[in-house]
Amino acid sequence: MSVEQHDQYLAEWENRQEVAETMIPIIGKMYRSSGVVLKIYGRTLINASPVTLLKLHRYVRQFENKELSIHDSFKVLIALQKMELGPVRIDLGILATQFNNDTQGLSLEDFLAEKLNNGLSQVKAQFDAEATDVVLYGFGRIGRLLARLLIERTGSGNKMRLRAIVVRKGGDNDLQKRASLLRRDSVHGSFKGTIKVDEENNRIMANGNLIQVIYASHPKEIDYTQYGINNALIVDNTGIRRDEAELSEHFLAKGAAKALLTAPGKDVKNIVFGVNTDDIKPEDKIISAASCTTNAITPTLKAINDEFGIIKGHVETVHSYTNDQNLIDNYHKGERRGRAAALNMVLTETGAAKAVSKALPELEGKLTGNAIRVPTPNVSMAILNLHLEKDTDKRSLNSFLREISLHSPMREQIDFTTSTEIVSTDLVGARKACTIDSKATIATDNSCVLYLWYDNEFGYSCQVIRVMQKMAGLDFPSLPA
Repeated sequence: MSVEQHDQYLAEWENRQEVAETMIPIIGKMYRSSGVVLKIYGRTLINASPVTLLKLHRYVRQFENKELSIHDSFKVLIALQKMELGPVRIDLGILATQFNNDTQGLSLEDFLAEKLNNGLSQVKAQFDAEATDVVLYGFGRIGRLLARLLIERTGSGNKMRLRAIVVRKGGDNDLQKRASLLRRDSVHGSFKGTIKVDEENNRIMANGNLIQVIYASHPKEIDYTQYGINNALIVDNTGIRRDEAELSEHFLAKGAAKALLTAPGKDVKNIVFGVNTDDIKPEDKIISAASCTTNAITPTLKAINDEFGIIKGHVETVHSYTNDQNLIDNYHKGERRGRAAALNMVLTETGAAKAVSKALPELEGKLTGNAIRVPTPNVSMAILNLHLEKDTDKRSLNSFLREISLHSPMREQIDFTTSTEIVSTDLVGARKACTIDSKATIATDNSCVLYLWYDNEFGYSCQVIRVMQKMAGLDFPSLPA
């Protein structure tokens, strides 16, 4: 590369970076003032840095054979800023690409009106709706990630407010320790913002959010209304209560209206957002968000079953160890889980394969499953070995799955990568339910093997947030449809 070429490339980079820096505050203001969640091919731009924004424009190249121009997306962003928008998810990348490919010669304003207006008519009432109070019952791995996700959504456009967490008091300095665990995370990094502790009032203050910490061992001990919390959505992260009768105990607390379980439920609706979302009805008081693995595999299984038909299959999960395993060898009521988690691969069972049928009844009895716990703290993989009704090959199958990840209603659940170097740590913080590793796909005749990465903590938490929004009556459309 000559000096002139180097200088030209550097100048182009600085120009793109300047545009990205201009876009960031606009993206933030549109979210906080109107609840507009902007994305590029399904990847959120909320709280993104300028460099992250540029990387997302480059990410599109693996699908469209060319890098998305940030100048094109900037033009679309400015036009969107001038429109009257309410709470909605808008894919900036898809709009920019579609406008560039538009053969009708429409102006940008007319193009956006055609693509968005029908969807926007659904959201006006939601913007004026009263916000829903949220209580996190349990503050472990999932509880703290849900807190981070709720806090990052702070703004007048946000209709879910984190008002309280409920825990059992662990001893001296409990409040400080809870705040420290929220502030620092060995897997997901430091909290983006400021956290203060109000010892006198048992509150944590995070980025302007006042979060009441309530110490209780049972819901019947709690009166949420004394903290100004009413008609609250209780998100149970403890895993202790699994059936309708047990989860109904949350309604013994004054001020509680609905309950969401972040684990598989026994006799309640198990929801995998993007698959059986419509099963959530306004009158439902108790819902389960199923498990991380069920959320990871069900969207892809639905896509495959709809297109090719699934005769039978086996699901093997290579799963990071969890807190219910022993750190060193010791007694455990579960088979093999008593062996040291950080030293062994541990073969165990998973109910995820059977649980798929709760969200996708047409696969009842067609899937078996097992799990191998491995010495990594986060990010797992599901291997789907499927026998299909129709023949296919690797190229055709990957092409189909790529389109599903980009243009289907499940584009928030299914991601797709063509990387030959991707490993588990690259998926820490992934917001989609799974990422299909296309380079590992095997397909011959009517058999295929698919490899799905998933952040079993953060990706699952994002799915939980989507279920929470639906339960709160916040059914935001994703546009363009």
